[in-house]
Amino acid sequence: MGEYVKIPALLMRGGTSKGVYLMMEDLPEDAALRDKAILAIYGSPDVRQINGIGGADPLTSKVALIAPSKRENIDVDYTFGYVGIKEAIVDYEGNCGNMSSGVGPFAIGKGLVPAEEPITKVRIYNTNTKKVIEAHIPVKDGEVITTGNYSIDGVPGTGAKIVLNFLNSGGSKTGKLLPTGNVVDEIILQSGEKVRVSLVDAANPAVFVKAQDIGLTGLELPVDTETNPHILEIMEDIRTTAAVMMGLAATKEQTGPAVPKVAFVVAAQDYTTITGSQVRAGDIDLVARTKALAVMHKAYAVTGGICVAAAALIPGTIVNEIVSEQAKNSNIVRLGHPSGVLDFEIELDEQDGRLNLTKAGVARTARPIMEGSVYVPSCLFI
Repeated sequence: MGEYVKIPALLMRGGTSKGVYLMMEDLPEDAALRDKAILAIYGSPDVRQINGIGGADPLTSKVALIAPSKRENIDVDYTFGYVGIKEAIVDYEGNCGNMSSGVGPFAIGKGLVPAEEPITKVRIYNTNTKKVIEAHIPVKDGEVITTGNYSIDGVPGTGAKIVLNFLNSGGSKTGKLLPTGNVVDEIILQSGEKVRVSLVDAANPAVFVKAQDIGLTGLELPVDTETNPHILEIMEDIRTTAAVMMGLAATKEQTGPAVPKVAFVVAAQDYTTITGSQVRAGDIDLVARTKALAVMHKAYAVTGGICVAAAALIPGTIVNEIVSEQAKNSNIVRLGHPSGVLDFEIELDEQDGRLNLTKAGVARTARPIMEGSVYVPSCLFI
């Protein structure tokens, strides 16, 4: 076997995230050995990930595992993993919508899906949430198009527009769009203070709180958490409490690092992004801030954004209380995040007195960065 095993890999940016895309068949069948191999690829656990491809940032420590699907009317199965940086863990609890945008191009490039001009539809089964994503990938001359004039905030330059439709994504982990059956719940913080929250499960489960209810403006940026670590502490307190209420963990201490998501929201207003550009209140419907593992997200996760947008259109939720009237009267929600704006098209319907999220659409870009082999110590396969 030699000192190392070479595993075929494609390093790709998907949306505002970056990670390696691997074929499941090229990894060990045993789940524990597979995770050891993935950790070795990224150089984890290590705060710098110096011995692997990880970029020492939650947005670049993600992995996509792909396999041909045997499911009816599905092209590929896709498993997403958050790769721990300081911890030796690969977390599969939730999906990443940004990384999802690279699955279609990867599948076409691998010959798993025939290329059809001008748009190839790739039906993806996400094993994390057991939900279907329909990706519309631009194609020309049998190849995926990656260059174009579509831009997304948080990524320099432009690229080809990829449309992702998350189908019937309500109840991704809990089985219910509203896990507790309530649009608003009350929780008690470690400080003893009571706050109103909304627990929603759409694409990924999340808990929402008004920024002013926890002493924040709602316009905080990642850099602000360095001088005020209390921001992350209170977000984690809310997140782990919500996990127990949703049935995602037996205790706060047993809550996984990635799910549920947590966000604080505020009504639309002018603010400055992490790059110094200005976002105007009239161009957005609300402002939200969330966490990526142990740090504030520099942009906003697509699946987390779907949950925000869905919550914004569910009457009575915390998010619905602050979202613009324009959003309430349409199916488009424009979310202001630390890097700019993210738009979602949300379709909700009511059946037997119960709201269902039938479709959530978002546009992204993606591009391959490097293709070849990653070297993994052969001893990990024994």
